[in-house]
Amino acid sequence: MTRFLLRCGVLSCLWAGLLVGGLATAADFVIVVSAKSPVATLKAEQVAAIFLAQTGRYPGGDEAVPVDLPVGTPLRDEFYSKVAARSPALMKAYWTKMVFTGRGQPPREAANSAAVRRLVAENPAVIGYIDRAALDPSVKVVQVTP
Repeated sequence: MTRFLLRCGVLSCLWAGLLVGGLATAADFVIVVSAKSPVATLKAEQVAAIFLAQTGRYPGGDEAVPVDLPVGTPLRDEFYSKVAARSPALMKAYWTKMVFTGRGQPPREAANSAAVRRLVAENPAVIGYIDRAALDPSVKVVQVTP
């Protein structure tokens, strides 16, 4: 019995270490628009509505075009978890339903944060999320409020 408890303790420590290690290496994302865009602040629900095809406009009325990272990337999973409170499985179910009913299409995907940054910088209508480390002056960070 004590061997079993010892093994359980060791396994628990290993899992805790993996979880803490995984959290420590999670990338920090930022939501960005073109440096030329008038958008500076959005509410979290406005960002979610844009990325969930519930609206195609910024609050001021200008067109909003979201760009996603590829399915399965940790940054994408973190973005949807924090902004839309949805897991990857819920996002897959959401888009399956939206496409099937003809109510929407998922955002265009770009290969990585640098590709998202380039698309955002080129077009003031585009909004995306990137790794904070990929920031440069061609884009500006959108302040997201609750």
